[in-house]
Amino acid sequence: QFRHVQQLTYSLIEWRSQILSGTLPKDELAELKKKVTAKIDYGNRILGLDLVVRDDNGNILDPDETSTISLFKAHETASKRIEERIQEEKSLQQSLDLRGQPIFNSTHTYSLYVNFKNFVCNIGEDAELLMSLYDPDLSKFISENYLVRWGSNGMPKEIEKLNNLHAVFTDLSSCDVLRPRVSLVCQIVRVGRMELRDGKRHTWGLRRPFGVAGGDRG
Repeated sequence: QFRHVQQLTYSLIEWRSQILSGTLPKDELAELKKKVTAKIDYGNRILGLDLVVRDDNGNILDPDETSTISLFKAHETASKRIEERIQEEKSLQQSLDLRGQPIFNSTHTYSLYVNFKNFVCNIGEDAELLMSLYDPDLSKFISENYLVRWGSNGMPKEIEKLNNLHAVFTDLSSCDVLRPRVSLVCQIVRVGRMELRDGKRHTWGLRRPFGVAGGDRG
């Protein structure tokens, strides 16, 4: 409790210096005074002191000029507001305490299922399609590649996988799910022969980048 009150006091000292500086605009000065009075009332409550009843501007209500009913309503409103603030402080402290505890029971992993239907591109040779997840904000890939070998005849090289090409990107963490943007990127690599200027064709199976496509998470 001493540490708590100490922090409250430091805040009041800093705000008092700002008020006395005379450099704050009128609206900011009024807002700061409300913060000061709210902090004082909060400190009084946690120390078990009397609650000072104030108006909307933070001024102390004069019991000689304010009716008993108005004083009661103002006291009830102020007390409720302070209790809500205390509960918020307790919840925040509990959250901070839980950060140091093991979180294995609350750790979640996610998966992304991709069903590959067809690939239409006039290459004329075999191709390799490399699909992976990409973070455009950090400019880096965040998953392994899913490889599909596509034949020059417009069909999968492994014909038995026709209409059955799918993959699951596993072990995606909560941080991956909360990324502002995640893209599914498909890199197209041409696999074939190299044609020289003299018309002679040498070597087969050369891998050359051909194209790329991507789509952002909706």
